[in-house]
Formats: sequence, C-alpha cells, structure tokens
Amino acid sequence: MNNQWGLYSADYSFLKVLFRKEMVPLIPNILIVDDDPHIRELVSVFLEREGFQTYEAIDGLDALKKIDEVKVDMVILDIMMPNMDGFDVCFELRKYYDIPILMLTAKGETSQKVKGFHLGTDDYLVKPFDPIELVVRVKALLKRYQITVSQSIQVGNVLLNRKTFEVTAGEQTVTLPLKEFELLFTLGSKVGRTCSREQLIEDVWGYDFEGNERTLDVHINRLREKFQVEKSKFSIKTIRGLGYRLEVSK
Repeated sequence: MNNQWGLYSADYSFLKVLFRKEMVPLIPNILIVDDDPHIRELVSVFLEREGFQTYEAIDGLDALKKIDEVKVDMVILDIMMPNMDGFDVCFELRKYYDIPILMLTAKGETSQKVKGFHLGTDDYLVKPFDPIELVVRVKALLKRYQITVSQSIQVGNVLLNRKTFEVTAGEQTVTLPLKEFELLFTLGSKVGRTCSREQLIEDVWGYDFEGNERTLDVHINRLREKFQVEKSKFSIKTIRGLGYRLEVSK
C-alpha cells in the first residue's frame, strides 16, 4: 500500500478499543463514492475494521442507484468523478435525504469548500488523508446526526423540547417565538457543524421564503441576547462567507 495515505505495517487493532464506546447501536451503512478503486478499498478497509458496513460506487450515477437499493446512513463522496461529480450528487441527495456527507477533494481550495457547504456538505477531507482521521470524522458526523432525530436536546445549560416547544434554562422557563425556537433547535441539533445561511432559511422558513436574508441575522442576534454565553454555556458563531455554527462551552 502507498505510504502517502498514512498506511504502514503497524497494527491498528487499537482503534477498535478507541472508538468502541462511541459506536452507534446499529451497524451504519456507509457508501463510498470514488472513481479510484484504491481509495475505495483503503476507506473500506479502515471503516470495516471499526465495524461499519461499506458499499462502493464508482461515480455519481452509480451512487444514486446504490442509494435506491440500500439504506445508506452516510456518504463519503469524491468531488472529481466522471458522469456526475460530487457537487451534483450532493445536490441530488439533499433533495430527499438527511444523512451525513463527507467530501473528499484533491484541492483544499476555499471556493470548493464554500460551494460544498452551500449544497449541504457536512465536512471535508483533503487528499492525501490519514485514514485514522477519516474514521474519527465519520464517527463524529454519525454521532451529531443521531441528535437530530430526538424530540428534545440539551445545548449547554439549555433544554429544548420540540414536542412541547418548551425551553428550560437552568430552573427558568424561557418563552421563544416559534421561528426563534426552530432556529435554535436546528443549530443545537448540529453542534459544531457549520450551517449555511441558505440551509437555515430553508429549514426554518421554508423553500418558498421570499423575505430578506437579514431576517436570519435578526433572529440570530435575538437568540444571542437571550442566551448569554456565561449562563447558557453555548454560543452561536458567525462563519464568514458560510453561515452560523453553535458551539458548546467547556
């Protein structure tokens, strides 16, 4: 195997111990989409060592076909591929699926990352990459997405109940307008993950929203005023050129 990918003759069995506690209850199905068979094999080997079930697709069209055939929990997606590139695949996936997408790119150009995040990509990894880092990123993304299916989430010292729309901060109950609640719940469901402005507007106000993007900024500022970092133990960061990210204080 090629050492440029960080592979050596060392025994990586310790990874099973390192990641075992973070494994999700069911075996996740991960689709690896890349026109390079060596990369597909490399990624498959390391993920299967950690107990994941992997499937492979040779290009974008093959990937969409595989997803129709198999329940996929996450996609690892190369950008540059024949027939249909990674950006187009990401666009199609986001129409129908809410699953983690990790993009692989041969270039670390900001423009590519911005385009990917706008389309709904969750994370990036630049080739050549360390397979151990890839495993860590995969597990982190799966863990984040587990939170989104919950009816209630804990964000710092604040508890949000999506079923009752109740917000509890310590021993106090906070009343939020519906859109502020939905915005905070959306960000809190994806802690540490950058959410693009377009994605947040679509999730909270809907695809047919015809208002100004400034509406999002106003709601973000209101949330910041109501939840001070010192008491709430979380902050909403502005990611310039991309959107917003909620971070929990340690």
